[in-house]
Amino acid sequence: MAEIPTPGEKGRRRGSGVQFVYETLRDEIIDLGLPPGSPIDEVKLSERFSMSRTPIREALVRLASEGLVTTLPNRASIVTPIDFLNLHTFFDAITLMYRVTTRLAAEYRTDQDLADIRALQTEFAAAATKGEVLTMIAKNAALHTAIAQAGRNPYYESLTSRLLNEGQRIMRPYYSSFGDRLPERYASEHDDIINAIEARDIALSDQLASAHAEQIVQNIRDLISTDRRQSIDL
Repeated sequence: MAEIPTPGEKGRRRGSGVQFVYETLRDEIIDLGLPPGSPIDEVKLSERFSMSRTPIREALVRLASEGLVTTLPNRASIVTPIDFLNLHTFFDAITLMYRVTTRLAAEYRTDQDLADIRALQTEFAAAATKGEVLTMIAKNAALHTAIAQAGRNPYYESLTSRLLNEGQRIMRPYYSSFGDRLPERYASEHDDIINAIEARDIALSDQLASAHAEQIVQNIRDLISTDRRQSIDL
């Protein structure tokens, strides 16, 4: 038996409810407002959004496809945990993908690819200037996905997209460490990479992509290892 739409769903275009729930939960998960490992209650979400559970489930399926939500054997859902013990494997994979996709982009990019990549960098830089961290995270992922697309290898593109989706939450504390104001020297690293791609300089593209990934990885490692204990007088 089909579920009857709730009052909050009246007048909403088909699919728009799913998109709204998806975008809201995605932002809350990436912003760590919904912590890794926390349970997701479909009933409470249905009440919160004034929707039936059908669009809630569809939104959760989309989030699961991006690695942000995990469905357990009992069909309950949780925010996907972050495996800090094996974070080095993610760092190895994303560094490799940055390098190989940037090399291929330098070799195979078209003028349209370059225009699309530059447009995304403009949007990323604008978000960085304003301190709009969730936009920065989204545009960074979109930019590196566009570079992967310019490399014309669908397998690398698919893997890069998956890693970028899973890495969005890891990027949140990275930006937080700068007070959500990314230093100009880091924001401009994309420009250097794009210029190398435009020049079709494969070796330089590889070198810059590797340095870009290493900078991010090292900053995150330093952040994770920082000792925040405070002395307490007894």
